[in-house]
Amino acid sequence: MAYLMGIDLGSTSLKAIIYDIEGNVVAHSSRPTEKHTPDDHPEWINWKPEQIWGGTAAAIKEAVSQLKDPNAIKAVAVTGMGVDAVPMDENDKWLYPFISWHDNRAIPQQQWWEKNVGIEKTFTTGGWAPWPINTALRMLWLAENEPEIHARTDKWLLIEDFLNFMLCGEKATDYTMASCTLLFDQNTQDWSDEILKLSGIDRNLLCDPRPSGTFLGGVTPQASEATGLPAGTPVVLGGHDHLCGALPVGAFKPGLVLDVTGTWEVVMSVVAKPAMTTDVLNAGITMQSHLAPGMYAGWGGAVAAEMVEWYRREYGHFAKAAAETQGGSDWDHLLKIAEESPAGARGAMFLPHMSGASCPIIDGLSLGAFVGLSATSTRGDMLRAIFEGLDYQFLDIVNKMETQMGIQADNIVAVGGAIRNKFWMQNKADVTGRPIHVPAIEEATPLGAAILAGIGVGVYKDVEDAYQHVYKPGETFTPNPKLTSQYAELFSIYQELYPTLKSINHRLHKSRGA
Repeated sequence: MAYLMGIDLGSTSLKAIIYDIEGNVVAHSSRPTEKHTPDDHPEWINWKPEQIWGGTAAAIKEAVSQLKDPNAIKAVAVTGMGVDAVPMDENDKWLYPFISWHDNRAIPQQQWWEKNVGIEKTFTTGGWAPWPINTALRMLWLAENEPEIHARTDKWLLIEDFLNFMLCGEKATDYTMASCTLLFDQNTQDWSDEILKLSGIDRNLLCDPRPSGTFLGGVTPQASEATGLPAGTPVVLGGHDHLCGALPVGAFKPGLVLDVTGTWEVVMSVVAKPAMTTDVLNAGITMQSHLAPGMYAGWGGAVAAEMVEWYRREYGHFAKAAAETQGGSDWDHLLKIAEESPAGARGAMFLPHMSGASCPIIDGLSLGAFVGLSATSTRGDMLRAIFEGLDYQFLDIVNKMETQMGIQADNIVAVGGAIRNKFWMQNKADVTGRPIHVPAIEEATPLGAAILAGIGVGVYKDVEDAYQHVYKPGETFTPNPKLTSQYAELFSIYQELYPTLKSINHRLHKSRGA
């Protein structure tokens, strides 16, 4: 029996999952991804490299221990979040924590970049508008605020590339991860000499970009001891998480819209040529190299499930207590109160900008808001309003992609952690008025990494061959026409929330010292 391992570095958990060639899970384990806030800067959020490596290694070791023969693992590949990176010295020691994508400390560097490099120049070269989380801006932040560490830096490793290095000792990145930095040229599939010159960033600080599915090296003896993977197990270059999630469901060919919902929601469609126009830029759509050779992904993304987790954390104590006394999980009890609230949440509405707005509205200073609350509003109404607000945001992104990219979003496939939430999936179908297809695929994102591992060692011929092996049809959520009509009226109100609250939220953002 031959197996493949996909490793997923997520904002919530570090997963190691082993699949057979047909895409079935045969072993899995995870560890939490631990945020770290420095005592002297409570507004900062870091990931500690030792925890990223230690937690992932422990998850890998536990997953491997579930197999009778670890040598059956034919290859490993890594996927996960983008942009976060770590500086390494010439002795391969990390010098500073990963600055998390939650952290906006590089806003001054973003403002400098927009003035000196230019938003349009950046987008028409690399397909990304500058966000304060982009890798290049963290590099500039470190150079300005920690010049001694900057002077000692030999290479910057993106978070997946760091884990690959810890596994096999090779320093490299792939086109999809390089796309996240602001320094990549989508037309040449290499670092942009012009952007590097304008930004003052030394090319030697960057790893050479290579295609996803490239063999990197074998697991080192030291990594073998930490992970339980046999020394010499092939490590193959993976890619950005939402693009890995596209592979098992066929979202590497035009004609299908992929909705990846987890901490972030990413709505993606595939194109043969990167559409890097001003209109696409102003819509908050990002163009990125795809994992499929010669293809590009146009996508809009926004923070999503983190807001549901916020509600669960801050207001879900009753659900935890109910789970302890009545059984089930706390989510069972939370979803029950959301389902008991009628469509429209009795007038409550939620603007899902608790981490700013990125698509189709671009405004890092926007804030989340509940409106329409009354003395009769319940906690179930507020939770339902969060789900509905996120689905209005999803519809807004889809509409903008249709108009600016010339696509048809009639075939929507959903993957990610949120697909387990049937209430959310049905509501998404009702709000959009379109069927939402949920394939019966376990953990699509690490499976996409496992597919790349398989391609890298010849288990699969290419992405199409892999898709034919692993795809499994699942459930389709069909919209209720009556609810869709009701939501269409409410959506028009939702679209007024941001412009109405923009000035207020900007002033409140400033008052927070953010």
